[in-house]
Amino acid sequence: MAGKALVVQNTARGGPGRFGDWLAEAGLAVEIVRAYEGTPLPPRLTQDALVVLGGGFMPDDDVRAPWLAPTRALVAQALDDSIPVFGICLGGQLLAHVAGGEVAAEHGEPEIGSTPLTLRAEAESDPLFHGLPRRVTAIERHVDAVTALPPGAVWLAESERCPYQAFRVGERAWGVQFHPETEPERIRTWDAQRLAAEGLDRAALLRRATEDAVAATPVWRQLTYRFAELALFR
Repeated sequence: MAGKALVVQNTARGGPGRFGDWLAEAGLAVEIVRAYEGTPLPPRLTQDALVVLGGGFMPDDDVRAPWLAPTRALVAQALDDSIPVFGICLGGQLLAHVAGGEVAAEHGEPEIGSTPLTLRAEAESDPLFHGLPRRVTAIERHVDAVTALPPGAVWLAESERCPYQAFRVGERAWGVQFHPETEPERIRTWDAQRLAAEGLDRAALLRRATEDAVAATPVWRQLTYRFAELALFR
């Protein structure tokens, strides 16, 4: 069975990466809208799923990123129509914003590099997170964060510095703060001087992420396959 996912890309370097590859492997073709280039978003979502990627904006930063308003409209439609949604970093924050949660800029301590996550008990009954390891790592790079979940949202995962690492709105919409699409090699492109200003060493971040990926990559592949299957057989 063939299906399609609309993917909203918010920055030139923030593509779907391996998340898009895994969706395609699972039978869900990826249609990328490079919104940052000015490519218009469709007025209505006709695909089987919606994926909103990350970027250095707040969810309502319409002056710098005018495409966020139509992106929010697509997320709202998906929630109303029970179309599966997966929001990554900014995408997760945007989902929280649309559904009535709160997001704050430069909130708490930054999370950069491979980060330990803890799945909560609620994850065991979640369509995507059930049966995954209670402890798992994921690559992160954020300073903004969700500070209050939307009413009725299910809290699925947390980290030491950022409580709302994963959540579900309704039965078919997920937001995550981490980056399941990012491979460790991507860290080589991160600005070494900016990392040093945070007291971080790029080579050390790369080593740790590469080591952690042995266990983490199969976990995020399985989660992505589950999302694709949900979209294909909804």
